[in-house]
Amino acid sequence: MAQGSEMTDSAADRLDEVKTRIEIAARGAKRSPDDVKLIAVSKTFEAPAILPVLKAGHRVFGENRVQEAKAKWPALKAEFPDVELHLIGPLQSNKAREAVELFDVIHSIDRPKIAHAIAAEMQRQGRRLPIFVQVNTGEEAQKAGVVPKDTADLVALCRDQLGLDVAGLMCIPPLEEEAAVHFAFLAKLAGELDLKGLSMGMSEDFETAIAFGATHVRVGSAIFGSRA
Repeated sequence: MAQGSEMTDSAADRLDEVKTRIEIAARGAKRSPDDVKLIAVSKTFEAPAILPVLKAGHRVFGENRVQEAKAKWPALKAEFPDVELHLIGPLQSNKAREAVELFDVIHSIDRPKIAHAIAAEMQRQGRRLPIFVQVNTGEEAQKAGVVPKDTADLVALCRDQLGLDVAGLMCIPPLEEEAAVHFAFLAKLAGELDLKGLSMGMSEDFETAIAFGATHVRVGSAIFGSRA
């Protein structure tokens, strides 16, 4: 897994820089910086690379894979019990139990099967986690997410039938397309569905996402350094 002294030595400084950029972007959009939650994406980084960010006071982190998170976060959470852990990667139904046990927010609900599995696990475990519905705004065959025309139905299933706490929508724009177009589209769709949360924007484009109303930005390499 990617880690190294040049990353750990500067992680806290990079965190400060990202927070400053978020504040500037938010104020430029006439928004409060407090309305934008920074998710530090620690996927592929092990505990030694994450600890400087925790020791700097940051508590909101994101992981892509349940198994990877399970290998490192229980020990980190024992030391820092106020950590809020977000699952931002694709979720398989056979990982629903572990996901509900370990994570505090799930950003990748993208089909009815997953929604049913997560709802059943939350009921079984007595937990009620906020969830985001992931929208495949570019309708890319290789990418997770519900297609836009089916989003309203999936949100209705989650919110009305399964009683899930739908915090908002999430997207990952196509690499080769202008991210702003997708952020604007997701914001419009969320408004139509009366959803407040917008999980959008990564290291390369989080300032643009904030301009379009992002409430959660998922920033990894700008904090932890480049991945192997």
